[in-house]
Amino acid sequence: MEHVLRQTLIATRLAERLGLSEEERVAVYYTGLLINVGCHSDAHEQAKWFGDDIALKATKYEYEFRSARGALATLQMLGSGRPPLARFRLILDFARSGHREVDGMITRHAAMARQLAEDLELPAAAAVALAGAYEQWDGRGWPGELRGEQVPLAARIAQLAEFVEVANRVAGSGEATALAARRSGAQFDPEVAAAFCVGAGEILAGLGEVDAWEAVLACEPAFADVVSGERFDAALGAVANFIDLKSPYTLGHSAALSQLTAAAATGIGMDTGEVRQVRRAALLGGFGRLGISNSIWDKPGPLGAGERERVRLQPYLTERMVGRSEALAPFAAVAVGMRERLDGSGYPRGLRGAAIPAAARLLGAADAYQAMREPRPHREALPPERAAAELRREVKASRLDADAVEAVLGAAGHRASRRAPGPAGLTRREVDVLLLLARGFTNKQIAQRLVISPKTAGNHVEHIYAKIGVSNRVAAGLFAVGHGLLPEAGPPA
Repeated sequence: MEHVLRQTLIATRLAERLGLSEEERVAVYYTGLLINVGCHSDAHEQAKWFGDDIALKATKYEYEFRSARGALATLQMLGSGRPPLARFRLILDFARSGHREVDGMITRHAAMARQLAEDLELPAAAAVALAGAYEQWDGRGWPGELRGEQVPLAARIAQLAEFVEVANRVAGSGEATALAARRSGAQFDPEVAAAFCVGAGEILAGLGEVDAWEAVLACEPAFADVVSGERFDAALGAVANFIDLKSPYTLGHSAALSQLTAAAATGIGMDTGEVRQVRRAALLGGFGRLGISNSIWDKPGPLGAGERERVRLQPYLTERMVGRSEALAPFAAVAVGMRERLDGSGYPRGLRGAAIPAAARLLGAADAYQAMREPRPHREALPPERAAAELRREVKASRLDADAVEAVLGAAGHRASRRAPGPAGLTRREVDVLLLLARGFTNKQIAQRLVISPKTAGNHVEHIYAKIGVSNRVAAGLFAVGHGLLPEAGPPA
């Protein structure tokens, strides 16, 4: 916990020690905060091959990059959590073709981090540094196109800060200094590593004692860039869309939920401030999904008792993630309550009746409806009439508020289709293929779904990538969300 905050403190202290200008230190600051922000974007694939995607990420700091021991440790995780025969089959699939799916993951993480930085209108230097965040001084990083001083300085500093933070926390400043010296000239810039080794005592001082949140806010190099109004909503929406990338089944969920909840709130006469509150709360509601493995979110079968308990952590994690922000805390209070139920059967606190705020009851009804209208790994998306019937059944069971449910259904019944025809010159059939591709369908599954040949499906995918300027499923999914095409379609067979 708070690893990113501490690594950002280390990075900014190191930047000051190197005598960087204010503009350069701004790039270091945001690179430190966002260097690993894209790591969840292919969690679906990570869980598919390695089991718990969160456990997989923990191995990052145990071995040197591209080392034989690191590769062996990763391969030993293939099929984790599966029965022996299923694991054997998955290992064979990985050997035949799956390794190609995994090869570009780290490169994609850097590209996605850059995309978020641009969406948030952060300084251009920070976006460039994030794109090179996994390059190494010796040229053996990802994608392996830069080496030495070609790697942006902010990326070189942030990468060293990330690894020495872990070493310092686990084994102390001596190990952090030894790590920097050991990897100097290989993973790390020798000059940056030397500056850290000389000043390690000062740079690492008090990291375990300060309030990391307040310290990071206080050390921003330039005057704080305050966002408000439409820019605030745009930034929050960009982060929500980015978080929804964690699973192909949740692509576009937060944006669609925000629109539905705001329409329902307007329909029942909430004032402008209340509508804004529920709209922003809807964008925050999915933040806690990041703390739960995709081996649970994307599981096609029923969840076990332990897995259900982990799912119930989502609103709690959301609250812990955003509750420290004075700007977000009021909306987080509503977001946390959307899984509560009138009869006390909800979570995280088991609130009953009037103890659940009206805004949270409205958001809970909207979230339930929107989730039913989207595919999940264990079922197809429900048609509107069945979703409405299920929602009204929850009212009869005294779990959902009747007025909230009718407001949501009224808003849903008058909502125009959000499926945009042909962005970027896509044909109607290419749009159909894009929606399935974004949901995680293989070319073979797309062919079966659309009654075309796998070769034709593959050709469509190539044309789509060329037209929209991307090269992987995650980026294609973000394009589909950004152009109003998702949520839609069904789960892979």
